[in-house]
Formats: sequence, C-alpha cells, structure tokens
Amino acid sequence: MVEPADRSSTAGQRLGAPESFGVSTLEPGLRPPAQPPGRQVSIRVQMLDDTQEVFQISQRSPGKVLFDLVCAHLNLVEGDYFGLEYQDQRKMTVWLDLLKPTLKQIRRPKNTILRFVVKFFPPDHTQLMEELTRYLFALQIKRDLACGRLICNDTSAALMVSHIIQSEIGDFDETQSWQHLLHNKYLPDQDAIRDEIIDCHREHVGQTPAESDYQLLEIARRLEMYGVRLHPAKDREGTKLSLAVANSGVLVFQGNTKINSFNWSKIRKLSFKRKRFLIKLRADPTNAHHDTLEFAMASRDCCKVFWKICVEYHAFFRLFEEPKPKPKPILFTRGSSFRFSGRTQKQIIDYVKDSEPKKVPFERKHSKMLSNSSMSPQSASTRSHVPKEVMQLAVHFIVEAEFLFVSNLTLSLIFSCHLLLLFVLFLTPASPPLSIFFFYSRPSGSPGSENSPLGGPHVAVNGNGSVNGQRMGSTGVLGAEQSPEVQPLSPLTSPLLTEAGYVRNDEEDEARRKKFPTDKAYFIAKELLTTERTYLKDLQVITESFQSAVGKDEAFPDSVRSLISANYDPVYKFHQGFLKETEQRLAQWEGRSNAHIKGDYQRIGDVLLKNIQGLRQLTIHLQKHSECLVELERACRSSRKVETLCRDFEQQRVCYLPLNIFLLRPLHRLLHYKLILERLCKHYPPTHDDFRDCRAALADISEMVLQLQGIMMKMENFQKLIELKKDLTGVEDLMSPGREFIRLGCLSKLSGKGLQQRMFFLFSDCLVYTSRGMTPSNQFKVHGQLPLYGMTIRESEEEWGVPHSFTLFGQRQSVVVAARYSLTHISLPLTGLVFTCLFFAELSEDGGGEQESEDELGGSRSSLERQGHRGNTTVHVCWHRNTSVSMVDFSIAVENQLSGNLLRKFKNSNGWQKLWVVFTNFSLFFYKSHQDDYPLASLPLLGYSVTVPSESENIHKDYVFKLHFKSHVYYFRSESEYTFERWVYSNRQMQKCN
Repeated sequence: MVEPADRSSTAGQRLGAPESFGVSTLEPGLRPPAQPPGRQVSIRVQMLDDTQEVFQISQRSPGKVLFDLVCAHLNLVEGDYFGLEYQDQRKMTVWLDLLKPTLKQIRRPKNTILRFVVKFFPPDHTQLMEELTRYLFALQIKRDLACGRLICNDTSAALMVSHIIQSEIGDFDETQSWQHLLHNKYLPDQDAIRDEIIDCHREHVGQTPAESDYQLLEIARRLEMYGVRLHPAKDREGTKLSLAVANSGVLVFQGNTKINSFNWSKIRKLSFKRKRFLIKLRADPTNAHHDTLEFAMASRDCCKVFWKICVEYHAFFRLFEEPKPKPKPILFTRGSSFRFSGRTQKQIIDYVKDSEPKKVPFERKHSKMLSNSSMSPQSASTRSHVPKEVMQLAVHFIVEAEFLFVSNLTLSLIFSCHLLLLFVLFLTPASPPLSIFFFYSRPSGSPGSENSPLGGPHVAVNGNGSVNGQRMGSTGVLGAEQSPEVQPLSPLTSPLLTEAGYVRNDEEDEARRKKFPTDKAYFIAKELLTTERTYLKDLQVITESFQSAVGKDEAFPDSVRSLISANYDPVYKFHQGFLKETEQRLAQWEGRSNAHIKGDYQRIGDVLLKNIQGLRQLTIHLQKHSECLVELERACRSSRKVETLCRDFEQQRVCYLPLNIFLLRPLHRLLHYKLILERLCKHYPPTHDDFRDCRAALADISEMVLQLQGIMMKMENFQKLIELKKDLTGVEDLMSPGREFIRLGCLSKLSGKGLQQRMFFLFSDCLVYTSRGMTPSNQFKVHGQLPLYGMTIRESEEEWGVPHSFTLFGQRQSVVVAARYSLTHISLPLTGLVFTCLFFAELSEDGGGEQESEDELGGSRSSLERQGHRGNTTVHVCWHRNTSVSMVDFSIAVENQLSGNLLRKFKNSNGWQKLWVVFTNFSLFFYKSHQDDYPLASLPLLGYSVTVPSESENIHKDYVFKLHFKSHVYYFRSESEYTFERWVYSNRQMQKCN
C-alpha cells in the first residue's frame, strides 16, 4: 500500500538527492502570487519540455502574476532568466510585459499559447546556481538545435547531440543508441552526421546527466549564435543585415556571420523613430563609425520590439538592481514609459547565495523511459517487466473477485488472489525510479478545483458524501487508480505543490463495489465512444440521407454531388471502423468479453493513436470540405430548385440542425479528439502504460488542428453568414467578401411608438437592426443598416429619460437604443468595434420582450414535430428569451458538444426516464437510444441556468443537476462523477453565453 505523504516532496528528492540531506534553495516555497479579484481566465503555457499547462488568472492581473504562477509551478528560483513569449495579432513574436494586464496584451487568450523559454542568456553557465535552471537551459539549447536556430559546424553539433543522448539514455549501447537516433530528431540534417554522433557518444561512458548538461552548455556558450535571436534590418545603403542583442551589447550579423558588435559601454543611447532603429555611440576619436548608426527595419512595431528587448538586456546584465519607475508627468508625456521589470542578474546571484547556507550536491537521473513521445507506439506496451505484469494481473483479479463477491458468487477466488499478491510482493524487488524529473502526485492541500472541468468551486453532489463535488481517491498496490482530480504533471512540475499520496476513503471503495470500472480514464474513454456514435450519425446525414434526397433530382449539379461524395464518404467509412474498435475496447474494459484474460485492456491511447495516424491520411479530404460548403451555397444561389431541395431536406426530422453545420462536423471532431486526449494526459501519471500513446496521439492531433484551424474558422464564419441570410429579409449582399459575423442580440429601440424590441446583428463592417416578421418562415425584417466606420456612442439616459439608453451616431443617421444594464463606465465617444461588448450584456431572466412559452421554442415533448426548424434557430431563441450570442460563444459551444445516456425527470413527476441526450448548438436533443435516426424532442438552453437541487426539492440521488428557466425545471442524472462534471461544465459554458 502506498503510504500517505506527511509532507511535500522536496526539490532535493526530485533531483535525486537523499532525503536526509540538507535544505535546497527550492524548498522554502514558491507560493502562487495573490491575484486581484475578478473573473478567472484560463491561459495555456507551453513548457520547455513541450508539455502544456493551464493557469487560472484574474482578468485584471498583470503579466507578472502569470509569470510568477509558472515559476511557482516549476518551483524555479532563478526564474528571471526566463520569459513568456507569444504571437500577437500582427503575427509577431513578442514578450509578455510583466507590468501590463495580461488580457490587454493577449486579445484572444483561448486561442493563444504562451511559450516559457529562456530570455536572458548569461555568458557563463556557471553563473546559474541551481541544477534545475541548468536543466532548463539544456532543454532550450536542445530546442534551438532542433529548429536550426543554433547554427554551428558538424563537429560541435555532433558533440552536443551526443551529450543530449547521454543525458537521456545513459552509457553507449550500439543498438540502443542507433535506435534512439532513428526515433528522435535533434538536428535538421541529423542523418548526415549520425555516425559522428555515435562515435562521440562512445566517449561519454560514466557521465551523469548533470555532467552532460554541463558539457552541453559549455559547448553552446562558445558558439557565435548562442542565445542569438535575429531581427532583420538594413543599413543606410540598403544591405540586408540582422540585429541581435546579447549580454555584452548589440550585435550586427550578415547572414549567420557576426560582422560588428557595439558594447554597452560604448553605447550612449538606443532609440527608434518610425522604422528606423538608432544607436548613438559615445564620442571616441579612434572610432571610425559615425556618432549615430541608423538601421531600417520592416516596421515601427519591429523597431519597438527590438528596442524593448535591448532595454531589458541592458538592465538585466548591467544594473545592480531593478530600475525604478519614472514619475508620471503632470501635463505631457515624452517617450516610452517602458522599463525592465524583475530582478537583475546580480540580484539573482546574491539572493541564491544568501538564502542557501548549505548547498546540496544534486544528481539528475536519466530520463530515457520518457525521453521522446515520437518513439514507436508499440514500444510502450512492451516496457514493463514480467513481475510488474504479474502484480497488475493480481490486483485486477482481486478487484474483480471482490466485485463478484458482492454478487454472492465466490469467496475462494478472493482468498487465492490475495495470496498471489502477497507472493508477488514478497518476491519482487523494489524498482528504482525511472526519472527524477517525471514526478507525479496530487496537488497538496487543494480540493482539486483547478483540475475539475467545473473550473471553480465544486458543487456538492447530493447524498454521496463527496467533498466539494469531488470524491477522494484510493490507491491500489501500484498506485494505478487515481482520483478524478489528479493530473499527471509535467516533468518540470514543482514538488512543493504536490504530495506523494492521499487518504483512502471507504465511500470510494463502496462505489468501486457498486460499479466497475470506476477509473476516470474509463469514463473519458466512454465519452469518446458516446460522442463518436453521435458524430457518425451526423456524418450519415450527409453521406446517406442528403445524398439520397438530392441524388434522384436532375436539378442538383453532378459536380457538387460528386465533390461531397468524394470527400465525405471516405471520412464516414474510416470512422465506422474507428467506432467499431472503440466499442470493442470499451467492451473489453467493462469485462463484457474474455479479452482481459490475455492482457491489459484498460487503456484507450493505443486505439486513438492508431486511428489518428490513419486520420492524417484523410487530411486532403478535410481540406476540401470548405470547397464543398462554398459550392453547395453557390448552387443554391444559382438555382431556386436546388435551394428548395436543400430547404425541404432541412425540414426532415433526420436533419435536426441546419444542413451546413453537418458539413462542418469533421473539422469540429478534431477539436473533440484533442480535448479528450488532453484530459487523458492530465489524468494519467507519466509512468502509466497508456500515457505514452496518449501523448503521441495528442501531438499528432494538435498538429492536424493547427494545420486546419484557418480553414475551420473561415468555414464557421461562412456557415454563420449563410444561416443569417436565411433568417433575414430585406438586406442585400449579406455575404460580401471580408465580412465577419461578431454578435447578435436584442435591444430596445426608441421610436415614435416608444421602446420596441429589435434584434441587432453586428458584423465587422456594419450594424443591422431588425424586427420579427410575420412571414411563414418567421424571417426577421431589416429596418436599418449602419456602417461602423466613423460610428460613435454616447450615453443618452438624461436626454431621453430612458434608463440605460445610449445613442449610436452613424455618418447618415443615429439610433437611440436601451439595454438592461448601466453604461456609467463609458465616458468618451467610441468608434469602430470598440462598442462590441457594450450593449450586448448578460440579461436578467425576468421581464423584457414577449412572454415565452416552452411550447413556442420547442420544449421537451415532440417539439421537433410541432414546428419547422426555422422557427427554432438560435436567432429565434434569442428573440424570445431576449438574450444575445457571439461568434466566440458559437466556438465555445462547438468545443463543449456532448452526448450520452441521462435519466430525466420533470418538476412534478415521480419517475426517471432514460434517454440518449445530445448537447449541441445551444440545445439538448432527446432520443430513445443512440441508434435512433432522429430526435424525439429538443430543449433550447439559451437563458437556462444549471445548478444542483437543494435539499427542499427531495432529489435524494447522486450526480443530479437541474436546468431551470422561469417556471420550467428539468432534472438530469448522470452515471458517474466525471460525467456529472462534464455535463454541468458544458451547460455552464452555455450559460455564460446568455
């Protein structure tokens, strides 16, 4: 049994030092920084080992809060050598400013990944006082070599790679070293010098990983391109050059050759004016250079980025302490207020020396077991030794035998399996740790709120005895069972924020006996299965139902029919096989076959890896899906009969969503695979047999998502414009090139008849306001269209006497509208898109607009049969419930699609009804089973709130959540804590859109 840890594991233990030795400088504790109050935002950071971590920060937090969180996560004392870089909206790589609010720098945090990298390269690596810091620098050198940034001759390259291999797999073994080089790429042209790398590796016998890191940094620091980040420029004659900054000063390169350098002591001032970067030198009679050197860069932004890093380099290496902020001028400002923020190099060295009277000799262990996720996936299943397999089999038999004992089947089997386990425990020697940097455990002292899909304070589940909505975990002999909140941590995760074990809970054991399996990974895999079933049904709408409906009609163009068939049929056929494999694996996992007798079947990563690699072969078809969408829309515009065919098909029950949404499903499904794999990788410890396959599959699917993301965003915008075109009448050229949909929502417009409800549509170039028409298709009639160019906003509450009113001033007309919240924070006229978020706010549930009945919007009883789909679109739901939805909300809804079995109960009913439920497009769709071709009913959820039942509601069941809007109340019950959290989280994400 794994013993609970009495205290946090120390950095010394993590680096391989004996437990009884002194105190590390990392141990005093880097606690997460205090944050200002406000809404929490998730920021994704990629570490130097290519793992990604998500950090929660307040929306008003400066960049320093996020940076300190990363350093605390890594337990990094010398963090000031590092920085966070990202690509801004101009596609320029910039550093996160620690003094400015993070969200003012990162406009789209959900779509931005910050990279934690080395920012300041010291001239001598011996100035790095901590072993962990040197390890991180070694990872940076490894990355620079791989991407071709650290250019050097073949001899130096081979020698550095040999030291990297020595630190990863240890002493030279010809077969192992050769295989390792085949499966890992350290240089762009590695094959040409592979023999030289092998020869160098032979010479490193007996060298420890820490010594290898030291030698790697020793070689790298002597290279001309060490720590150099080139910034393209031209001199006065127009010669192409590159500028760089180093610890010694400003460097000038021509190609990859340094042709000049300007030491800090010779530089009087650095400045920039528009596209010109200026270096003013101190007067020197012996210097042949001009007093001022001028370089032309691509833009003013490029100049400013380079100027900022020069300022920071100078302050970090030349100053004794952090520069103080300039006093604010009374009247006018001159120049930039930018300054370096953080400790200087001297302050870091002094701090480490002063805070550590007793230095511990650390030893870093080899990390060959997890050195690279690109190695053959088959090797992951053959790594474990025979004794470990026997032990796992014994544990499995005990768990299953206890499960059978509950059913009064056998007692002798339990006894014999316990004897087998004791035999294995006494005869199997303890295995040494695989890698000191691959440490995993549960967050210390936290309820797991950071890892839960709920993303905040947990909801207490009725009657199950859980704490804050989370059950305590229990560990088996091998620690294979993890509690739902446990994440596998990065190899760089701080041990200060973790502990090695946790307390066993009797209620968890009871749940284990009631239902098997209970591992969180099983329910994640089951989510993959349930959503895959829904996805295949959605593909079937295109490949079978739609093609059957239009295939017999000569009016439908053969070219469009062939294009859709050629690019969707292969995808559908592939996912049929994928679904079959997933169903077979889940059946084995649940024990519904005899496959478990032959080996380990409680894993899903191998299935995902195999099929995602197969899915990559279909990329050419996925790229063609945008063409299918465009050609289908073009055919509808050119032929009224084709348009009628498509409209009639949308009225069929099998087409429960707008037709064009089904065309987007394959690209959306890639996002779902990525999110599922991220959850699996966070759940598994790095030593788990399934972790390697999941990690490799995640890398593959992330690459596909990145490759197809641009196409997907264009398709989503195009599809939304098509849908709005169907909902609006009286507007010409809605789908003009370059136009992007931003948001739709209800406001009250002031007219001669008083305040009247209007539906507003905000695009990237105009604002359209409409009212609901009385046409058979319930289209919205356009009353006005205001260009955004030159538009301003002014509060008008006092002028018109209407609460929360404001006036939109266009070039030719003005409109007075009213919202249901205060605009007191607006004091100046705003132009362009700045007012996007001002008049579409969260609206209260009571009052406003027409009083809606559930029957109008399609409640839960046969609503799809009572009315056509055009009366049940998002626009109509927003009109009835007086709310708004943005394009960002649609993207969030796509990510949070979900399906599976739920038990449903009405407010005044007694029994629970089992249904197959699909959550998509802001609605719940109800089926009798997953095999049904069309839903029985739907429930639009915009405006609904999700909570848990109170004690007074007498719902004495586990995992129950409640959906309610005005007098409409529905209860839903899920099968496990994980599925409960996923449904609540998905509905809460939808709730934020209201």
